Amino acid sequence: MVSPHPLRLSGAALGAGLLIAGLTGCGGSGTDTQCSTTSCTVTFDRGVDAEASILGVSAELVRVRDQQATLRVAGQTVTVPVGGSKQGGDFTVAVREITADSVVVKVALAGGG
Repeated sequence: MVSPHPLRLSGAALGAGLLIAGLTGCGGSGTDTQCSTTSCTVTFDRGVDAEASILGVSAELVRVRDQQATLRVAGQTVTVPVGGSKQGGDFTVAVREITADSVVVKVALAGGG
């Protein structure tokens, strides 16, 4: 007699894998993204309308002035200096680097990675 448990376990594992893939799915135009389940590092191209879908919300580069980037994450607008971080709603936004061509930002769930 064959036990149905291996099929149930496989279905559960597949469902969990799809859930994690959905949570970590990220991408957008004018961006390069790398995500985990609690944070994403996004490299925004400068000079274009750069926007990414990360952690189930939209993140966009609004402007760069001096060594500060203004971003809109999940409808919250924050201005963050290079090397600094600020909380906006349920997210912490940290600006890692600003160059002539790009802005590198880490967006994490507040209290997460």
